[in-house]
Amino acid sequence: MKFTYLGQNCFLIEYKEKTILSDPFYNFGKEKSKFDIVAQKIDYILLTHAHGDHVADVEEVLSHHPKATILGTPEVCAYYKNAKSIDYNIGGSVKIEDLKITMVRADHTSSFPDGTYGGVPVGYLFRFEEKVIYMAGDTGVFSEMQLFPKLFGTISAALLPVGGHYTMCARQAAFAAYELLETGYVIGCHFDTFAPISIDHQWAHQQFEGKDILFKLPALGESFEI
Repeated sequence: MKFTYLGQNCFLIEYKEKTILSDPFYNFGKEKSKFDIVAQKIDYILLTHAHGDHVADVEEVLSHHPKATILGTPEVCAYYKNAKSIDYNIGGSVKIEDLKITMVRADHTSSFPDGTYGGVPVGYLFRFEEKVIYMAGDTGVFSEMQLFPKLFGTISAALLPVGGHYTMCARQAAFAAYELLETGYVIGCHFDTFAPISIDHQWAHQQFEGKDILFKLPALGESFEI
């Protein structure tokens, strides 16, 4: 599975012949990422919640890729009433060929920029070929994270917010990864976009020292395989 980081929780995810764009917010960092939505093939739009820095570019994606299917909570999918969608809820799963995407809890808030209620915020677990990848979405640490490896198996990698202020910081992410998720690989996201979530990269890396966890802060436009 290939990930390309586009800012905040926006990732272009490529698996076999399918392409998923999570929380579209690519225009903000477009000068650095060089991301061109027109040149892409987008099959699915995966949404964790309704805040503007996670849905800002959904309409643009749909204008260029009208056949793309939105995956999210009932409230989020209903908001885009003219788009194809598959709504589900916490504990539920959607299968895309042999890729299973399970919706899980996140601790945050959710409303659209126009004030419309956005349902509850969520995260996702991607399960494929005996691998499990956790996309936390915007969240703080919560104790139920310790259930994920017990329920779904070893967490191969976790995409965790590390910017603090609106979500967990790197220290909390390191605790969650080591004590609860028991994963050896963390990719940080939701950092450096705005002043309140600008972080000290050296300090962030220090939080993972001695925990036998590979910690990555991707650059905008950087791709990596899991």
